[in-house]
Amino acid sequence: MAFLGFGKKKETEEAREVRAEPQASAPDAQEDKKGLFSRLWNGLSKTRTNVAGRVDELVEATQVIDEDFYEDLVDILIMSDMGVRTSDRVIEELKRRVQAQKITDARKAREILKDILKEIMDMPRKPLAWPMVMMVVGVNGVGKTTTIGKLAMRFKDARHSVVLAAADTFRAAAADQLQIWADRAQVPLVRHAEGADPAAVVFDGIKKARAAETDLLIVDTAGRLHNKKNLMEELRKITRIINREYADAEVRTLLVIDATTGQNGLQQAREFASVADVSGIVLTKLDGTAKGGIAVAIMEELKLPVLYIGVGEGIEDLQAFDAGAFVDAIF
Repeated sequence: MAFLGFGKKKETEEAREVRAEPQASAPDAQEDKKGLFSRLWNGLSKTRTNVAGRVDELVEATQVIDEDFYEDLVDILIMSDMGVRTSDRVIEELKRRVQAQKITDARKAREILKDILKEIMDMPRKPLAWPMVMMVVGVNGVGKTTTIGKLAMRFKDARHSVVLAAADTFRAAAADQLQIWADRAQVPLVRHAEGADPAAVVFDGIKKARAAETDLLIVDTAGRLHNKKNLMEELRKITRIINREYADAEVRTLLVIDATTGQNGLQQAREFASVADVSGIVLTKLDGTAKGGIAVAIMEELKLPVLYIGVGEGIEDLQAFDAGAFVDAIF
């Protein structure tokens, strides 16, 4: 389920880089894993109550697996913001497997439901290679700047060199907010005056990253989705600069979505995917919603992997997405 794996490192280091966290000894790694799942478990408590709580009530009340059982399940999934189409597809697959395996116990059907959800979200991650440019896009208010700061700190803690570029010159104080995170992570920030050409900021960011042989350049971008034409032109211009000035860099575009916006977040993902080559999703604020099913909807309908999830305000609460752990924490 790893997001980050890089061909130039040894195998043991690749495992570390997947999580952008320092290598730990076996006992420490086991303890870290327990700690990460605990934070995930706590962060998804509202979704767990909304989904698993209702599913368990239904399972306990079910004597016979019939159409009423399936209809109630669909309603529960839709209420979790999984969306009508995705919920219908999941239940149709559940029906097929229950019938094929001649299952009559609703508790076993519940386990099959978990398996289906894990399969939907267990999407392959494209391997990356150093040096890398990570463009981060998303509308204002979704936690884009915070996500960039946390990513910078994670990679820095994993002993990778990082440079930030404040290419969101449209929003007032965007660079100032990013500067705070750059200071916390102790990584350099390239910034220009408010209203400057974002491509010029990226150009200087590339210049600094190349000069220092930096592993990772993270680029903040303006979230002006209301004018897709301007956004498209801006992203194209930035991409041209990267391709021309940093041709040897691997380029990835991460879209940040606020989980609390539910189906609106899915629509944002559709819009951004129509104007940008989105590599994957960062789903923030999952701890603030009871409708974490949006993660399933995004991956099923858009075929885009969720790469990171935010389940709290702490640095450790931005986690590399793991489908198995996610479903287990909900159920």
